Parts: sequence; structure tokens; C-alpha cells
Amino acid sequence: MLPNIIHITSLDDPGVQLFSTLTEAQLRNRLEPEKGVFIAESPKVIHVALSAGYEPLALLCEERHIQGDAAEIISAHPEMPIYTGSRELLAHLTGYTLTRGVLCAMRRRPTPAVADVCANTRRVVVIDSVVDTTNIGAIFRSAAALDIDAVLLTRGSCDPLNRRAIRVSMGNVFLIPWTWLDQPIGSLRQLGFKTVAMALTDKSVPLDYPPLKAEPKLAIVMGTEGDGLPHDTIADADYVVRIPMAHGVDSLNVAAASAVAFWELRKG
Repeated sequence: MLPNIIHITSLDDPGVQLFSTLTEAQLRNRLEPEKGVFIAESPKVIHVALSAGYEPLALLCEERHIQGDAAEIISAHPEMPIYTGSRELLAHLTGYTLTRGVLCAMRRRPTPAVADVCANTRRVVVIDSVVDTTNIGAIFRSAAALDIDAVLLTRGSCDPLNRRAIRVSMGNVFLIPWTWLDQPIGSLRQLGFKTVAMALTDKSVPLDYPPLKAEPKLAIVMGTEGDGLPHDTIADADYVVRIPMAHGVDSLNVAAASAVAFWELRKG
């Protein structure tokens, strides 16, 4: 038996609070970002994070996975503490049955500057005040698959390293550069971007409007499906764009809309 395997029996066991009692906000630790932590689920997603260079802090897994799905992770990081117990106990500790029976607490990185993330990019997406974790994860997955170079998020948006967002993205949050956008979206013009507000207005042009594809640098702005983008964001955009739809449907879920927009506006 490996010396760093710790059998747990309750919420009070030292070290387990990383996985059981800390909220997402406490894990993120905005006051001291260098101490922030996130939780990755399932061996596949954990492998993607490790390959991207994230530092593992501790593993929580079912006993059967120590010599199974988690074996490669454990052998690559022999000093990492491994907390284990029965499937029922771990479900009780974390509040739900584990996906593939493995969780890994990992160190966050400092978020880079917008200019650094946008260097040498041609297509970026701006996520403006989207708070649903499933939508955030799905947008990241589509962005990675459809050749978007970077993701920028306004502070009103959900944290991409939220546990569910990571899981829905299938680890793609680790594969595409991202950061927080603290300046007005129009500030991206200083980096050479034309802004594209995805919104349904009387002045919206269709997504296949030819000048759009010809633009060398586009920032595609996606808003929450409830209220959409703020009026001032729409008014300030270089283009306001709609997705043509049939059967009287006027909108799509923001994650679905993003995939359509990314594909149509992909780099020529």
C-alpha cells in the first residue's frame, strides 16, 4: 500500500474539506488568487489538466480506482496525498456520486493580461454575464473544437474553473487561453478587433453577412439567454448579428448559439 493513501471516515478528517465543505467561492479565493484551488473530476479531465501543466494538490477516489482508473495519475505524482473510502462514503462527503470515482484538487494559476491572451489571435469570444455553469462549459468546448483562439469573460460571468463547468467542457477549459475582461468590451478595438454583438434587433445583419468573414480580427460577444446583451454593449458594437432561424423561433440557448456563430465566423 502506498504511504500517502489516507483512509477517511468523516467530514472532520484533515484535508478532506477541499472536497467536501469549501464552497466554489472559497476554493477560488479571489482575495488571494495565488492560493486558489479548483476541483477536476474524472481521470480523463484530470489528465487534460495535468498535461496542461496544472499542479495537483490532492486526490479523492474510491478504493477500487487506486489500482484502476487513477493508477496512472497516482504513479506520476507519488507525493500527492490520496484520500479514499467507499463509494457510499465519498458520495456522502461530496454530496453526490462521483463521476468515474475520482476528484483532484489542483492549484489555480494567475490569470494573464488580456493583451497577452489576445496576442496573435484572430477570433476570440467574449462571454458577457453568462452565469450558468453548463453553458460556460459548453461554450468552452465549442470554442476549442471550432478554432476560437481565446475566451474573455466579464466579471459577471461564471468562473470557468467551477467544478461543473470543467466537467461539461470535458477539460477544454485547460486547452484554450482565457482571462477576465475588466475593461469595456469596446477596448478590444485597441487590440485590432471588430466587435460582433450576437443580438436580435431591427438592425441586426445575418450571421452569413459577407463582410464579417472577411474581417481579420473578430471578438464575438455572447450574452445571457435571459436578458441578452445590455443595450449599451449592442449600441457600441461594430456589428450586431443574428442567426437566421425558421418556424418562428427567435433565439437559441447561448451555448448552441455560440457553436453556430463560431463555425460560421471561423478563420478564413
